[in-house]
Amino acid sequence: MSLCAVCGLLVFLAILPPGAAESLAELQARFDRETSGVRKAKLMERLGEAQFEEARRAGKAGEYDSLGLTLEKYRDNVRAAVEALKKQHPDAEKQSNGYRQLEMHLRKGIREVDETILVSPEGYKPPLQIVRQDLVGMDDELLKMLFPRRPLEKHEAPPPAEKPPATPPPEKQP
Repeated sequence: MSLCAVCGLLVFLAILPPGAAESLAELQARFDRETSGVRKAKLMERLGEAQFEEARRAGKAGEYDSLGLTLEKYRDNVRAAVEALKKQHPDAEKQSNGYRQLEMHLRKGIREVDETILVSPEGYKPPLQIVRQDLVGMDDELLKMLFPRRPLEKHEAPPPAEKPPATPPPEKQP
């Protein structure tokens, strides 16, 4: 190997984010061992991305059983992260760290499942739709925990009452 190639490889490895080369199995094991709800929620982003990549690979290969199992495991991991957060930090409004990251990643997860449902054969869609419903339910739960005082439904404001015609100001005489 030439010196330039070795230097280029070293620079590449130096800029590579730590843990970027972790496999799905390593990330899953790390997630399962994690006891902190906040760290579990933050780790969910990397684990979820790896699971989405695995699901995409399985979909391209036509392995729809594997694709479904991967997305079901993703849903189970999200549920575990939500439960860990609720157990350790029940007031999401005051301690939103972890909740926010998980909710944003969960939105992405719902989009991934939506795209997967669109390209999956008919026989595989019902289980994926159940996974989607579960994810949407968890997303709603997270939003309610983060913003408990937000209005549940937007009601149209009643039209303002008509004001009586204003009386003109008295004219000043010179």
